[in-house]
Amino acid sequence: MPNPLSTGDYRRLERIIKGVASHRRLQILDLLHRQPELSVLDISERLKMGYENASDHVRKLAAAGLLLKRNEGPAVRHKLTPRAESMLVFCKTLQ
Repeated sequence: MPNPLSTGDYRRLERIIKGVASHRRLQILDLLHRQPELSVLDISERLKMGYENASDHVRKLAAAGLLLKRNEGPAVRHKLTPRAESMLVFCKTLQ
C-alpha cells in the first residue's frame, strides 16, 4: 500500500492545481509548449492580453513550479518545466 501524503504534499499539489486553474494560464502553457523561450511581452502580445495581467499569470505559473525563467539581457525568457508538460498532457485527456 502506498504511503499516505503529508499535509505539505497536499499543499504542493494544491499550488500546482491552482497554477493551472485559469484558462489564461492554460493558454500560456500551451503557447510556451509550442513556442518556448518567450518573454512576458511576447506572451501578452501573442495572447492579446495586458502586460500586467500576463505578468501576474506567469508569476503564478512559476510559483507552481510550471515555468523556468532565464535572463537574456533585459528580457526574461520562460519555458515549461517537465511538470508543466505533464500537466498539459493530463489536461488534454480531460477534453
